[in-house]
Amino acid sequence: MNSLFDLSSQKALVTGGSGALGRALAEALIEAGADVALAGTSDRTQTVAADIGALSLQADLADRDALQHMFAEALERLGGLDLLVACHGMTTRHKAEAFPLDEWDKILEVNLTSVFELCQLAGRHLLAQGRGKIITVASMLSFSGGFTVPAYAASKGGVAQLTKALANEWAARGVNVNAIAPGYFDTPLSAGVKNDPVRNRQVLERIPAGRWGQPADLKGAVVFLASRASDYVHGIVLPVDGGWLSR
Repeated sequence: MNSLFDLSSQKALVTGGSGALGRALAEALIEAGADVALAGTSDRTQTVAADIGALSLQADLADRDALQHMFAEALERLGGLDLLVACHGMTTRHKAEAFPLDEWDKILEVNLTSVFELCQLAGRHLLAQGRGKIITVASMLSFSGGFTVPAYAASKGGVAQLTKALANEWAARGVNVNAIAPGYFDTPLSAGVKNDPVRNRQVLERIPAGRWGQPADLKGAVVFLASRASDYVHGIVLPVDGGWLSR
């Protein structure tokens, strides 16, 4: 049974390297035996990569040329690719009627368009070798609309549908495409909700597990979707949410 989850010799690219969730996902793959290149936009990515034993790559994923150069560097430094985990993302908060269109454009570019571009680049490589896994990171807002984050909700809804669309085309050609949808996790990205006493109470009241998620709670899900254990799993959006969606 352990061999089903063994990622030894697998080569993985994980984006979102400066974030808490990206670090946890990369760390889980390394713990399962994979060689990992960790990509992010900030200098902190290099520190995180050194801490967990990953290669470090830096690129602004809103810059399409920079993204392509980063992907090519990842292939070269890893010596190939078996797995992509697209975990990067951003958000800003404004009431919908006042949401700045320049911020809308940036969020959609980072959270959705760059995810498609990465999946496309990885997909070409994985399809050519006849096997591989792609894991995107969706959200609870792939299922619901949230408050004051219309661009983020739209982008994460798009990630969920993109995941299904790619799975439809690539499943029969040896490439698994699936998504993880984290619930309410205790990270800097969710600080606005967690630090609001009313919203924090509302969140906790709805989570059957009775607590916010911690980044390590995602480790089992990503290893499952990256491993042979999920070879017949295609196009799913896997909630890791403490039961949020069940209530």
